[in-house]
Amino acid sequence: MSRIAYVNGQYVRHADAAVHVEDRGYQFADGVYEVCEVWNGNLVDVPRHLDRLGRSLSELRIDWPMARSAVNFVLHQVVRRNRVRDGLVYIQVTRGVSRRDHFFPPEGVAPSIVVTARASSAAAAAAQAEEGIAVVSYPENRWPRVDIKTVALLPNVLAKQNARENGGKEAWYVDADGFVTEGGSTNAWIVTKEGVLVTRPAEDRILRGITRAVVLEIIKKEGLTFEERPFSLEEAFNAKEAFVTAATTVVMPVTRLDGKMIGNGHPGSVASRLRELFHTATDLRVV
Repeated sequence: MSRIAYVNGQYVRHADAAVHVEDRGYQFADGVYEVCEVWNGNLVDVPRHLDRLGRSLSELRIDWPMARSAVNFVLHQVVRRNRVRDGLVYIQVTRGVSRRDHFFPPEGVAPSIVVTARASSAAAAAAQAEEGIAVVSYPENRWPRVDIKTVALLPNVLAKQNARENGGKEAWYVDADGFVTEGGSTNAWIVTKEGVLVTRPAEDRILRGITRAVVLEIIKKEGLTFEERPFSLEEAFNAKEAFVTAATTVVMPVTRLDGKMIGNGHPGSVASRLRELFHTATDLRVV
């Protein structure tokens, strides 16, 4: 079966999907995106993702490409048409197509929207979680507004490629003061030897992760001890556990950092439990 994409009002074969060469997403990375998990035939936390999409659009002064309810409909349609039971659905909105100019386009230029979906293996993800992943640190070099989920991801690409070339699956950005900000495409967490969960506050130096927010709700419900504060790379080396969160990974244990073993080198009980509970706390919408 051919994959199907939605591009500016039309469902087309993925192989034929295209935007104009002067789309501002291509020319200037002038756009935003969201990624939603598809789990067991359900779209996960779509209302929260659409809330964040709306915030990102507002911060960049880009209009919604269509009514929010219509975007929601398209997300479901693309997942259905691609018969994705487990995987991801991606939405990208840019400022639209206009003559290349740094200034905003003239009034009347419509935003562009692209939605795609792809399947992934739930079994492979579970096997990865049982093993854990390696993370490689990288100097923080992004613009300050990483709270906006823009398509300007070149620093993330370079950080994650560096991680891959050094045996890692993910990068952790480290700021000038030696504190971890977040991952290349995830939020970063540790569990101290005292059993305290720690993650950086969701201020303008990290993205306000949807998965992060759900995990915080689980932590409170389970009565776990939690501190929302920066943690240093050195503190991470000495942690009992570490993990990352994102729609693409859910809760994924980290077992090595810069080649050093975290804890006993195996996924910890806290991260594993949070992963187990995750979908019991999410908003699930049947596709």
